[in-house]
Amino acid sequence: MKTLLILALATVTLHAQQTPEVPDWAQPGSPTHKQVPPPADFHRPSKIFNNRIGIFDGEADVGSALVPGSASYDPATKQYTIHSAGYNIWYSRDEFRFLWKRMSGDLSLAADVSFPNPNGYNDRKAVLIIRQNLDDDAPEAMAGQHGTGMVHLAARLTRGASLRDYEYRLSAVGLPSSSNGLTTLHPKRIGLEKRGDEIALYISVEGEPLHQFGPPIRLHFDGPFYVGIGFTSHLPATSDTAVLSNVNLVNSAGQVR
Repeated sequence: MKTLLILALATVTLHAQQTPEVPDWAQPGSPTHKQVPPPADFHRPSKIFNNRIGIFDGEADVGSALVPGSASYDPATKQYTIHSAGYNIWYSRDEFRFLWKRMSGDLSLAADVSFPNPNGYNDRKAVLIIRQNLDDDAPEAMAGQHGTGMVHLAARLTRGASLRDYEYRLSAVGLPSSSNGLTTLHPKRIGLEKRGDEIALYISVEGEPLHQFGPPIRLHFDGPFYVGIGFTSHLPATSDTAVLSNVNLVNSAGQVR
């Protein structure tokens, strides 16, 4: 009887570890729940891993999502596969897996984006991002591609401020299709360029050369800062996957390709 009781307690403990408690504010928007910002001054220290992965110096679970993230690189296919939970990259703090490189000065960054899981949350985001540091509330500029195919440029101008969505966005739209009348637009490649304090979004919709989409925003970063790729599932305790491939990162402007 004592052995059975110990096993039952161990099972309960394991189940509790596998299903972390999610605060109500972290739940994504739905027909029955309105998405809200995190509480004022809420933070989780980021978990930082200084192991090289592909061209990047290290990885981090920015904001320490309730489920740890992971990533891998396949040099044969030039693909970075990123697994991450995390309630969002938005508002006054972020939760996502980040592959980073410390840099200064101008830069050009681009990648192909895909989502292997067709049933992930629509607002999941694969991102190209520049961050002042690895804290969850750091100033940042982000080119994000959502699960729906929408691409946009956003920035947190100061530490702890809410992320601002600049309306230079390409939305997922219905296009003619021979099979069912409409098809969803998923851009082939996105890019981000830093030229001084100006940061611009680049996009390739159907495989054409990357071209600037909308005017640049202005945001100053003190070097060295952190540059790289990342992903959040937009689900606080459920991991999903993004694949970013053919990543091009150059320490100069005008090289987005």
